[in-house]
Amino acid sequence: MDGKAAPKVAGEGTATTTRTRLDRGRGALGPALELVHTGRAPTRAVLTAELGVTRATAGAVAAELEALGLIRVDAHPGAAAGSQGRPSHRLEVAEEGPVALAAQVHADGWRAALVGLGGRIVATAPGCETVDADPAKVLGSVVEAGADLLRETGRRCVGAGLAVPSAVAEPAGLALNPLHLAWPAGAPVREIFSERVRAAGIQGPAFAANDVNLAALAEHRHGAGRGARDLLCVATGHRGVGGALVLDGRLHTGSSGLALEVGHLTVNPEGRPCHCGSRGCLDVEADPLAFLTAAGRDPGPVISLLQQANDLIRTEYADPAVRTATESLIDRLGLGLAGLVNILNPDRIILGGLHRTLLDTDPDRLRSVVADRSLWGRQSGVVPILPCTLDHNSLVGAAELAWQPVLDDPLAALT
Repeated sequence: MDGKAAPKVAGEGTATTTRTRLDRGRGALGPALELVHTGRAPTRAVLTAELGVTRATAGAVAAELEALGLIRVDAHPGAAAGSQGRPSHRLEVAEEGPVALAAQVHADGWRAALVGLGGRIVATAPGCETVDADPAKVLGSVVEAGADLLRETGRRCVGAGLAVPSAVAEPAGLALNPLHLAWPAGAPVREIFSERVRAAGIQGPAFAANDVNLAALAEHRHGAGRGARDLLCVATGHRGVGGALVLDGRLHTGSSGLALEVGHLTVNPEGRPCHCGSRGCLDVEADPLAFLTAAGRDPGPVISLLQQANDLIRTEYADPAVRTATESLIDRLGLGLAGLVNILNPDRIILGGLHRTLLDTDPDRLRSVVADRSLWGRQSGVVPILPCTLDHNSLVGAAELAWQPVLDDPLAALT
C-alpha cells in the first residue's frame, strides 16, 4: 500500500484492484471511523450508504481500519431471522484497541481513566478526594495515575485529555476562573498537563477544556444528545453550574473558548452573592451547596457535596424542608433554562449532575416552568428536556479530545 512499483506476481490484478479501492476511499477513513465510533454504522451496508461509496470501497475502508486495530469486522455475518438478501458484515470498535488517557479535576477530587473508541471506559484509577492549590502538583498526580493504568493494561495510547471546572481560554489553554479549586486565575493548565504527559512518556497530543463542554460532547456522540442538531447541556457537578452548546453537531465554544457561561445568569436578583460580583446567579442558586443550605443541612466533609445532595433528595424527599428546597431549585433552574431557550432555540436540553436528579424527581414541574417562561415553549410545546445518560461523561468527553486527531485522519495519527 506504499505505492511503490513491484514485479508482477500471480494475483497482482486483485491486489492492485484492492489498492485502487483503498486509495479512492482513503479520504473516507476518518468519516468511516467516526460513524463506527458513534454507533451510526453498525454494519458495512450502513457504512456504504452513509459514505456514499461502492460496497467494495466500503469493504476496503473497513479492512484498513481493522488492520489499524481500531475496529472489528464480523468475518462470518449471519442473516437476521426473517431477513432476505445477503447478510451484511457487522462493524464494532476493537475491544482491545488503543485508548486515550482521560483526566478530570473537580472541587472534590480528581480521577484518571482509559477510554477506548465508542466512549467505553476501559479502566479507572482510584479517585483522589482532595485537590491541592498547586495545579502542577495535581496534574502531575493524575497523569501518574493514568500512566500506571497504561502500564497495567499494556494498551497503546493515542493521546490525553483533561476536563477542568473552569472556562478554558483559547488558544493558550488557560483556566480563567477555577473558582472552586483555589487555583490561580489564568493557570496554564494545558501547558502543565502536556508537560506532565510528555514527562510520563505517554504518546500522543494532550488537550484541556471545560468539563461541561466535554460532557456535552460525550453525550452528543454517545449518550442522551445523540441525534440532536442543536443541543443545550446544563449541569451542576460538585460546585457551580455550567453549560454547553452543540450547534450543527459541533461544540460551540465562542471566539476564544469562553461561550455558554450559563452559571452567571441571574435567576434571583435578591439572592446569594456570587463569585462574579453579582447576586442570585444560577451558579449559587442551583448547585449542591445551595440545595443543602436551603434544606437546612450542614454539608459534611466525608463525601462530595453532589453525593450528599443527591442522597438527600432520593432518601428524604418526604421531608417538607427537603421537598421545599427541591422545588425552589427546580424553579430557579427552570427560569434559567427558559431564558436560554428564548435565546438559543435548541432542539433538545440535557441535564447532568444534581440537575438530572431534580428532573428525575419532578419532571412535570421543571418542564412547566420552562414552558411558562419561554416564548417558544408556550407557542410550540416544551423543548425536550432529558437526563444525561453517561456515567463520567466529562471523562469520556476528555477522551474525545484525544481521539479527535485519530477520527480526523487515522493513518496520519497512528502511523
